[in-house]
Amino acid sequence: MQRRSFIKKSSASGLALAVMPTLMITQEVEYSILELMGKVEIPLYGKGINLRKEAHDAFLEMKKAAYSEGVDIKVVSSYRSFDRQTAIWERKFLQYTEEDGLKPLNAIDKIIEYSTIPGTSRHHWGTDIDIVDGQPKVEGDVLVPEKFGVGGPYENFKAWMDANANKFGFYLVYTDNPKRKGFKYEPWHYSYAPISIPMLETFRRKNIMQLLQREDFLGAEHFTSGFVRTYILDNILDINPELL
Repeated sequence: MQRRSFIKKSSASGLALAVMPTLMITQEVEYSILELMGKVEIPLYGKGINLRKEAHDAFLEMKKAAYSEGVDIKVVSSYRSFDRQTAIWERKFLQYTEEDGLKPLNAIDKIIEYSTIPGTSRHHWGTDIDIVDGQPKVEGDVLVPEKFGVGGPYENFKAWMDANANKFGFYLVYTDNPKRKGFKYEPWHYSYAPISIPMLETFRRKNIMQLLQREDFLGAEHFTSGFVRTYILDNILDINPELL
């Protein structure tokens, strides 16, 4: 896959241009840590879609192409703020510790089978979506791996996405590669690579361990250095290699 270069003028560039109007100074986009952690508002597009502009436009093209072949792509989840991810995390932490009686570390291990630690979710970026086929009527939770397999209601959706999603810049994040660690297989989670790749590159340069140690949501006090190091390697970086 050809990685795309995203360029914008920095404020420093603007100053340089004011002094030397014939000199063009540009740099790669540098996403702020607050932006990457979902702590600031970002422009989002599309009712019920909520993606960055370029990802939104590519999604609509993909949706149009899929619909012409009998697949009605529906967004189940897209952008999530830090606060929204914290609410999800804390609800599960309380459920597993108070209702199910798990010890905190065991509860955390169970949560990160599918849910990310607040501040580290790819859904903070406005590039990632959880999607299904709106054609078949499905009861209960739709985000179940078996429903995307052979004989499942989303079998046709999965086949179409496998054959076509990459053409529109979307890639499955958590594949069914048996050697992959971290989050479990999610056949519904796709990422718009032209933007999410440089965002991940920026995020991985940050001191994620230090960032998480500053947070005070439920369970954060149990994050040891060893746990965070393993989480970064397995859950953040052990993904579809096309997105690295």
